Amino acid sequence: MSRRLAYFGIGCIVGAGLGVLAGLLMAPASGDETRHRLAERALKAAELARVVADRAEVAAEGLSERFDHYMGRDEQIAWRKVREIREGVDRYTQAQAV
Repeated sequence: MSRRLAYFGIGCIVGAGLGVLAGLLMAPASGDETRHRLAERALKAAELARVVADRAEVAAEGLSERFDHYMGRDEQIAWRKVREIREGVDRYTQAQAV
């Protein structure tokens, strides 16, 4: 390992340690208070995620229903065209038989 890489690693470790120390010394609230606030925010974020997931599920169901409706209409139109073609073939064959 080169000296530069070793010094860089040592600098990262020392810098991280100093950052943690500075954060603990300058924290505006006690550890219990900070943990309590973080827990409250995590609960709020989880509730928001649930709400967003519920809304996404409702939207997906609505899109699915619309998709099924339009696909069903296309299927009905296709079967109607098949019937029309069959009727046309039947008329043609009957006309040829005469």
